[in-house]
Amino acid sequence: MFKILAQLNKLLLPSFTRKRLDLANAKKWQLAIVGWRYYVTTRALDNQ
Repeated sequence: MFKILAQLNKLLLPSFTRKRLDLANAKKWQLAIVGWRYYVTTRALDNQ
């Protein structure tokens, strides 16, 4: 399930690393997206 979510995140959500987002100056919604992507990615890797 988390692998599918990780693929959807990759397709639908913006990549802030490519945009060089500074986390210290990020807005709350940007931090929420970063946190969500981190959560899903770590769970997808744990299930391999």
